[in-house]
Parts: sequence; structure tokens; C-alpha cells
Amino acid sequence: MDRKKRIRTYSGTKDSRPTEREWKNRQIARRAAAEGIVLLKNEGALPLKKGEKAALFGGGAVSTVKGGTGSGDVNEREVVSIYQGFLDAGIALTDQEWLEEYGRIYRQAREDWKNAILAEAGRRGNNRFFEVYSTNVFHMPSGSPIKKECLEEADAAFYVISRTAGEDADRFLQQGDYYLTEEEKAELSYLDACCERVIVILNTGGPIDLQEILKLSHLKGLLSIVQPGMEGGHALADIVTGRVTPSGKLSSTWAAAYSDIPGSGDYSHNNGNVEKEYYMEGIYIGYRYFDSFGKKAAYPFGFGLSYTDFSIETNAILPEETGEISVTVTVRNTGNVWAGREVVQIYASCPQAGLEKEYRRLCGFAKTKLLAPGEKEELSIRIQAKNLASFSETKAAWIVEKGQYGVWVGNSSNNLEIVGVLEVDADTVIESVKHILPLQEKLHELECPEAVRLEREKAWKADAAERGLLPVKYVPAAEQVRTYSEPEAKKEARELTEKLTQEQQIAMVIGEVAKGQGQALGSAGIMVPGAAGETSGCLEESYGVPGVPMADGPAGIRLMKSYEVDRTTGGINNQGIFGAVEGGIFADHTPHANTDIYYQYATAFPVGTLLAQTWDPALLEETGRAVAAEMEEFGVGWWLAPGMNIHRNPLCGRNFEYYSEDPLLSGCMAAAITRGVQSCNGVGTTIKHFACNNQEDNRMGCDSIVSERALREIYLRGFEIAVKAAQPMAIMTSYNLINGVHTANSRDLCTVAAREEWNFQGIIMTDWTTTMPRGGSSSWGCIAAGNDLIMPGGEGDRENIRKALKDGTLAEEDLKACVERMLTVIFQTNAYENSVPYGTRF
Repeated sequence: MDRKKRIRTYSGTKDSRPTEREWKNRQIARRAAAEGIVLLKNEGALPLKKGEKAALFGGGAVSTVKGGTGSGDVNEREVVSIYQGFLDAGIALTDQEWLEEYGRIYRQAREDWKNAILAEAGRRGNNRFFEVYSTNVFHMPSGSPIKKECLEEADAAFYVISRTAGEDADRFLQQGDYYLTEEEKAELSYLDACCERVIVILNTGGPIDLQEILKLSHLKGLLSIVQPGMEGGHALADIVTGRVTPSGKLSSTWAAAYSDIPGSGDYSHNNGNVEKEYYMEGIYIGYRYFDSFGKKAAYPFGFGLSYTDFSIETNAILPEETGEISVTVTVRNTGNVWAGREVVQIYASCPQAGLEKEYRRLCGFAKTKLLAPGEKEELSIRIQAKNLASFSETKAAWIVEKGQYGVWVGNSSNNLEIVGVLEVDADTVIESVKHILPLQEKLHELECPEAVRLEREKAWKADAAERGLLPVKYVPAAEQVRTYSEPEAKKEARELTEKLTQEQQIAMVIGEVAKGQGQALGSAGIMVPGAAGETSGCLEESYGVPGVPMADGPAGIRLMKSYEVDRTTGGINNQGIFGAVEGGIFADHTPHANTDIYYQYATAFPVGTLLAQTWDPALLEETGRAVAAEMEEFGVGWWLAPGMNIHRNPLCGRNFEYYSEDPLLSGCMAAAITRGVQSCNGVGTTIKHFACNNQEDNRMGCDSIVSERALREIYLRGFEIAVKAAQPMAIMTSYNLINGVHTANSRDLCTVAAREEWNFQGIIMTDWTTTMPRGGSSSWGCIAAGNDLIMPGGEGDRENIRKALKDGTLAEEDLKACVERMLTVIFQTNAYENSVPYGTRF
């Protein structure tokens, strides 16, 4: 194929005014945030009636937390706070003086925090800046005391509780983090005593303890807005005023108390051991535990209120010849005032006679269109046989065991009605596989007593019989992994690989050594300032293969807001890591003479958890297309997103990036956003972090001790769904070990699971600095495992691979295979002008 290399120019524009793309993408971000906001409690408090006045308190009202810190951050033009959103919506506020004063307090606190970070980084050495930054999270300052006169004319009092977290550090069971501060408790108590209508807004990346909040006698409303991106203030105002009827549903369980979570006391730093993390809860994660062990949650998985009511009627449950099951339901808006949307959730109870199983599992879902009062819609939801299967470690196979399967339909994990029974006559192997990542030490997993499981199974069967539900024969079919024809790009990549010298081959599996955060201008062209890295440009002059830039995510692309270009030399001043985080507040913004300023404002979309709370794959596809438009505009080929690790514990510092505690929901959301991105020319996603990246403390050295069954059913299943449904361009391995093996060096993960079992067609890359000297992975081990690209790359990686090739530790065939995969995907990126959507291949 005749490939024409894209002409690389300076990314962004010298015009600082907002663009049409910015405006369009902000509207998508606003809609996505509103669709994901979950109304947890509403006793006539919302929506506000026209003309009602409100008081608004809490630090997050003025400085709403849009997202988490670290690589998941986005440097947007501005963030619409809740305060600003309320004003723009015309909500009369009775405490504007308090809010304005808090703004001044906040700005001073941020300045003091910034100076403290820079001073500490200076003492430790600026090469340790990110470590200092990530482990010293900014906390909201105290505001002035609430005055009673601010409340006298208010019809409702809103109180915002905000939290932030990020990569490289987990959260803590401390006040100001998982627990309320004394000030927050005192202010809520005061509002409770003075107001008849208190509404609490949770602006937190993950769950916090709700016990003190739920005790308030005048708590009439409670909303989870997570971290809603740059349009969060407008999105919340849309909900509060009734412009949008809430339709979000929780993507993870909110426990009544932290101690209710299995293994909570031993998580991460809680037991003082961050070297090994024992996944003793096995398959009992989130609602699977709460439902199976009869634990009552504060708010269950899948829960969310609306301003209207819905009925859900199941029409038919039909096993298909394909081995799938079709469930058809009719949803009706039974209210008479508000239009709204409902999420239909389908769960299955599997037989307990063989393998131990959770009480119920999510196996399908769909969201309605906007239904007017009295309007109805019929939905057809297809359930794959594998969603009913369990993994047998004894047989190394996914099996749908014989017995009866209860089918439940409802709108949350604890609001379900049994609507059908499927009967399987014989154990059916859906897929036989090789064993991967065996345990290296004894792991005592949580077990639900057999008597409890059988008694609950007996109860649902009796319920089904009482409803007259007769078992329907179901014959599950073995899973057929889709095969793909070889693209022209692969043939070209194979031919070129054979022409390359060994040094060129080594260079192609390592990121561009000369293009770190501090130096953006190199031989391959002009790197996108603020981009996370770039593939090697060593073949540009000889073979016309340019480097491909990649940018962080997953709440949007992370680039510099602006950078300078010297008019004489063409050199770039981008401030390095100091300009990349927190909107560049740590950078020196003193203007230089003889320079042009280029602007590259990106959209801060809602974080992953809030996107998942929409339960709306079509909306995530639209979000993906919006991200792709920015990738194309700025010349980015790979988006290092979406993040899709499981919400194993609410203290994981990076949970805000991830979707859910449930692998089906996670996989469907990741597949949707991937389809959206990859429907556009030459751009792709990188699903991460593969796998078990469930804690941040000692993230490069922590060993996740997990059974193969739990690994496959919980922690790999979402990745599997995303790969099979959407074929992302790339997968990124995680920092941690699994059962003694660094994931970046795991052939079981990269080759056996991803490529041999799932038929993954793209490339696999490491997370940044996974290899020595900072990380624990070996460079040659990455290549041997099938991990194609070491990022960001260094001379030490080259030397390590050279030595391994020379002494025979690394086979030349493994290196060539990685190079061939790299070139195959590079040829399909927007590095070339005639690129087409990667998704059209699949």
C-alpha cells in the first residue's frame, strides 16, 4: 500500500479563543455527567421548584473536583463549579458572600500547597517531583463559619463533600478522606438543626463513609456526582432544576461500614504489608459478596432513583440456536409529570450443586430512550452463554454446569423479580484453556457455607414455582472466538521487519529515548507537548515510518494547555512534568522573548466511574468519538485509556479512573468507548492496567496473590469482553506482580490469555518505567512475554535486550514478532494521511 506520511506541525493553535470543537465536546461532557449522576435519596427535595432559593456550602461548591490526579488528569480551559452552575441556571443563592470568601481562602490554600510541594521537591531533587506531588494530596481548606442569616430565606440547603485521589498512593481510613472531618460533621449538624431540607452532594472519586450523613434528621436529598469533569456544575444544575431527570445507577456497592467489605482490614497499607496483597475474598467482590452473605449495603450495586417511576414487564425469555439467550422486556414510564430513562438489569442465579457460586451475577443490561409519562419501549437484551459459565480450575475450562438457572429482572441488584428458569441437562464446556499464573503459595479463600447457598437456591426455586414459571430447556454452545483476515498492513510489516538490522529491531520495541517530558523536539518531528510518549522514529528517514505520539487518559487527553515555540530555532519550551499536572500550576510561566504561544485545550470528561454510572454504551461511544476528534486535531495516535480495573476496595487511589466492581459492566463500557474512538481515522485506545492493578501503594513491587478462578472470572473478564467486542489498538500491562510474576513479563497474560485465547490483534505496551532500574520487570522479559513496547524507554532497555539476544536468553523470533506487531498497528494510525478507522477491520 502506498503510505503517505502525515506532515507533522506544531500541535494546537496560536489563537487562544474557544473553538467549535471545544463547544461541541463540552456539551457531550455535560450530558454524560448528568446521565451518570446518581440520586441516592429524595424525600420531596428535588427538583427545586421555580423561584425557590438555596444556600450552598462546602469547599467543593466553589472548587468542584472535576477528576483525580496524576495521569488521569486533564488540562482543560476551565472547570464549571457547582456554584457557577447554579448561578448560570438561575438558582437564587442566599449565601454568595460566603461562597466568594471561600474562593479567596481556597486560592490562598492552593498557593501555599503548591509552594510546599515545590520546596519539598527541591529538597529531594526535582526528579522526585511526581513522587512528592502524588503523596501529598491537596485537601479542601476550612471556610468561614456558616451564618444563620444565610439560611433564613433558603428553601433548601446544599452541602458539598469533596475528595480527590490519584495514582501512586492509596486512600486512607482517615478524616478528610474516607471519613468526614470534624468540621464537616459540625457544619452538617448545624444545617440539620437550622434547615428542614438538607441536600448533600458527594463529589468524591469513590465511596466514603455515609453513617454520619444518613443520621441527619432533615436529610431530604443525597446525590453522587463522583468527579464530573469540566461541565460538572452545569450537569448538576440540570438535575437539580429538573432540566434532566436523573437516570444514573451505581456501578459499585456503597457499604454501610468499611468493615463490611471482605478483607477490608488487610487491604494495602491497612495491615502494614504492601508487599503482598492476598485476594482472599475470591469471587465474592462487591454485590456478589453482599448478596451471597446477606450483608445490607448503604446503597446497592445498580441503584439509582428518578423523578418518575417505571414498570418493567418481561415478555419472553428465549434460548437461541447460537447458544445465547434473548430476554425481551417492556418498560413504561408510569409517572404523570417527568420524562425519564430507566436501566433494565438482568441477573442470573446459577446452580450450587457443583462449583461454589455467588448468589446472583449481572449478565445483561440496557437503558431506555427518554420516555414521556405513559410512554413505553420494548428492549431486547442478549445474554451470552459465557455470562452463565464458571471457571473450573480442575478442568481448566469455562463450564455451564447442569441444573436450573434463575433469571431475574429489575433496576438494581436488590430490586429484582424472578421472571424465568432455564434448565441445562448436562455440564457444557464453553471453552477449554491453558492454566495461567498458578498460585505460588497457599491462599485461603472466603467460602459461603454450602447450607446457606442451597437454602437460598431452594427459596428462589420455590418463588419461581409459586409464580408458575416452568423451566425452559437451554443448550449452551461452546464459545467460538472470532478469526480475522490478515490486513495488508501485516504483510508489509512482516516484509519490513526482515529488512531491519537487529539494532533497528531493538529500537522499534522501545519508546523514543530522546523524547521524554523535558525534550519534545527530535529527529522524528515535533512531539505533541504534554503527550505521554512516542514510539521510535528510528525508521523515519530510511523507511518513512514516523514515531506515533500517545496521550494519557481516561477522562480526556492530557496535554499541556499551552507551550512556547522559539521563532528562531523552532525549539519548544513545555515545562516538562511541571507543566503537565494540575493545569500547569507548578510551571514557571514567565514569558520568553521571540516566542509564539500555542494553545491545546482538551475536554475534561467525567471520570470512568461516572461514565459507567450512565449504564449507556451508546453515550460512551459518542464520548469516544469526541475524544477521537481531539486526538486527530492534536496529532495523537494512541489514547492511554480506558482504565478498567475492578473496584476491589474503595481505598484504591485510582478507582476514579475505573468503571465498576462488575466485570461485565466494565467490559461493556470499555468496549463502547473503544468503538467510539476507533470509528475515527487512525486512532485507537489502550485498555489498562492489565491486570489486578487494585492498589497504588508500592504499585511496582506489590504481588497480587489470587486464584486462577477469581483472576479469570473477575479481574480478566472485563478485558476479555473489551477485546472480543471492540479489538482496541493496544493493551497496557500493570506495574504489579501476579502470583510472583511481573505482569509486564508474563507470557501467560500477554500471549496465552490475550492473543491465544481472545485473539487480540493489537500491541501490548508496558506502563511507564516498568523496567529496571525503577521497576522490577526485565526489558528482555517483556519481549519474551509478547509485551511489544517498553515505555518510555531508555538506553538500559536496549542494552538489556542486546545482552539477552547475545547469550540466547531471548530468541530472535520473539523480538521479530514484537516488531511485526508494532509496525502492523503503526501503519494503521494517523501517522499516515490515508489512514482509515481501525475499527473497520473488525
